[in-house]
Amino acid sequence: MTASFDLRDGWALAAVGADPGSPAAGLGTLPATVPGCVHTDLLAAGEIDDPHADDNETRLGWIGRTDWVYTRSLAREAGLLARRGEVSGRGEERVDLVCEGLDTVATVRVAGRDVGRAENAHRVHRFDVTEAFAAGGGAPELAVEFTAPYRYAEAHRERMGPLPAAYDEPYQFIRKTACDFGWDWGPTLVGAGIWRPIRLECWSTARLAAVRPLVSVEGLGGGRVTGRVRAHVDLERAASGREAELTVTARLSGVAAAVTAGPGRDSAVVELEVADPELWWPRGHGGQPRHELVVELRAGERVCGTWRGRIGFREIAVLQEPDEHGTGFALAVNGRRILVRGANWIPDDTFPARVDRARRRERIGQACAAGVNLLRVWGGGTYESEDFYEVCSDLGVLVWQDFPFACAAYPEDEPIASEVAAEARDAVVRLSPHAALALWCGNNENLWGHEDWGWKPALDGRPWGAGYYLDLLPRVVAELDPTRPYLPGSPFSPGEGTHPNDPAHGTTHVWDVWNRLDHTRYRDHRPRFAAEFGYQAPPGHATLRAAVSDDPMTPSSPGVAHHQKAEDGDAKLARGLMEHFGVRDPGYDDWHYLTRVLQARALDVGIGHFRSLWPYCTGTVVWQLNDCWPVTSWALVDGAGRRKPAWYAVRAAYADRVATVQPSGGGLCVVLGNDTDEEWPVELTVARRDVAVEGGLLASSAHAVRVGPRAALRVPVPDGVAVPGRPGREVLTVDGAGERAWWFFARDRDLDHRKPEFDAQTRVRGRDLLVRIRARSLLRDLVVEIDRLDPAATVDTALVTLLPGEEHTFVITDGARLDPSAVLARPVLRCVNDVLATSR
Repeated sequence: MTASFDLRDGWALAAVGADPGSPAAGLGTLPATVPGCVHTDLLAAGEIDDPHADDNETRLGWIGRTDWVYTRSLAREAGLLARRGEVSGRGEERVDLVCEGLDTVATVRVAGRDVGRAENAHRVHRFDVTEAFAAGGGAPELAVEFTAPYRYAEAHRERMGPLPAAYDEPYQFIRKTACDFGWDWGPTLVGAGIWRPIRLECWSTARLAAVRPLVSVEGLGGGRVTGRVRAHVDLERAASGREAELTVTARLSGVAAAVTAGPGRDSAVVELEVADPELWWPRGHGGQPRHELVVELRAGERVCGTWRGRIGFREIAVLQEPDEHGTGFALAVNGRRILVRGANWIPDDTFPARVDRARRRERIGQACAAGVNLLRVWGGGTYESEDFYEVCSDLGVLVWQDFPFACAAYPEDEPIASEVAAEARDAVVRLSPHAALALWCGNNENLWGHEDWGWKPALDGRPWGAGYYLDLLPRVVAELDPTRPYLPGSPFSPGEGTHPNDPAHGTTHVWDVWNRLDHTRYRDHRPRFAAEFGYQAPPGHATLRAAVSDDPMTPSSPGVAHHQKAEDGDAKLARGLMEHFGVRDPGYDDWHYLTRVLQARALDVGIGHFRSLWPYCTGTVVWQLNDCWPVTSWALVDGAGRRKPAWYAVRAAYADRVATVQPSGGGLCVVLGNDTDEEWPVELTVARRDVAVEGGLLASSAHAVRVGPRAALRVPVPDGVAVPGRPGREVLTVDGAGERAWWFFARDRDLDHRKPEFDAQTRVRGRDLLVRIRARSLLRDLVVEIDRLDPAATVDTALVTLLPGEEHTFVITDGARLDPSAVLARPVLRCVNDVLATSR
């Protein structure tokens, strides 16, 4: 049986050969945390300031240009192994060092002997250290020395020749998380470290090198449903086990099977069949039952190894069917087309070792609470931890997994090419058991970049990564995980000669709106599947205040400006403020509030329009769910885990049943979306109202309709209701279909915004504070920015619009001790007319 020794404790860190003028030169030896990285160790030792605060990152570039070494004594482990008698030095036993993540270029030594080298942060590395360990006496030392990532990447760039990329950094010349080198939402913090667990494993005879269960379901079209599991098992034999006859047994749901691997065989396949298994479904479509699969390896009566994993029975396919409009794109689970309500996922921290299972579960839980049923693990990040895929499988969140290539031409030279091949095989084997994993994708935007971003003249015919996306990666997936679809990239349009970002075909990234157009122009787009689109806003006030020491903070003060990484990002936000609110150069409080409202409205418009096109458009994947640090970005949840107003807007737009108002042929229509298995009977009331008058009904129409399961229905609005007499003070409301839908006939800058008038009451309920607002005038997009008073408090709703005479109660969790007068005052309680009426 394998014995395992966790090596997370007892590490030290030191710089190697630092130049005399470098800040690394005088550091000496520091305590180190594993898993971790150099940045967090230096921060813990007080040697650097917080890299996320102010502009501190600009003074830390030396870390990525320094060699580092992590060291640890193995005396304790040597003693334990000696007592077990497990290291004989005669080849009868193996001691392996298993490194789940070395970031990135590392030489590994035991007792002064080189035992292995790593050049890929995305791979698991296993080194045979038997002889080195035995030769080390009673106290061998383990050393992991990291070469400066910049030096390695720049040397490859010099040798291979520069390649075009979105940023002037050498991130495509090293198999490391690309966004470590900075992105349009992330800092440039290039470091090194043992970023995932590291352990010693000792074993004899043979071990389970890999278990790859391929799950399929038969009979979904009718009749008897059968679940099948083909457990592909890779074996590694020690010298003593080369001629041994091994038995591999698999057990699942009361069913068991065994096969024999004769002398010299290093693989086996065990097949299991389960009658009428409970099927795994994405959230909103059914349950997420999973079944424990146990694979055991024996040599005679001796157990050599056991693997356990929970699998789900489900069939997943991507349907790319030509039609009169182009080529569709639909994700189908168990034969059912899924309306994808997705979000893009980036690394949740610049330093991923700080993200534990609880934090991942919290973040994925926030996605679920917003109605998300798919997370796309974006290609500029990394393959996530086992915890991520386990939590997604538990919660029914589908995972679209990009291979880690993004926004650049990638070299196909050695040693990069071999690293990519090994990495792909490693990742597919490691992740394929997870039920939530739905789709492999070759890259992010590289096919598009090659076509449109001016790469071709610079490449002059040189390879740029297409060999990975169109050949290597699909071959690896077809061989190792044929149960899942593979997409060459995103955006991607199937068919030779079709532009990769053609909205009529496949997946589309919609970025012209953020970059150049007003957000209402989302309605000009008709994608088959919108895999990226988004709009920026700053993080929560408490999040930004904790990271920025500017006094005072303004939209352009140095710290705030440094936490905006997008090209012309502030100018694009200012454009939106002017177009919609007529506000130029607002103060910090108004800028912070209005830009966040604008982000929420942009996503409401985009998702609402794209969803109204179902089944022509089968899904949306918002850019982006999360942040890795405190920054103005496209995220719904900021770097401290606080929900922006946009999160609440997405929660409404991603509800199971929704109503939206859409332009239609010169008029208006109400689109009802029903993403449930039940028919939806609706008594719909559409009304045009004067917002300046309580009960100011001008015209209305009633519609009794039924919306089929998993369907959308368009209900035309009669002209007598749809056409305003005074656009600046009239609004359309849609009631009877869940949360009210709105249509404003004019932008805020042209609306007759009156000074907000309301009555307010507060009361304590246990640990919470309830705030009831009754409007005496229109209150548009009312929010309670409670983190301004208590960074730990949260509020249940946001972006509430009330007509005169209407009321709403906000529930502030853990707000019982707050001063009610402060809660009801600016800048905590805000609405749009609070800003515009004041400015006028």
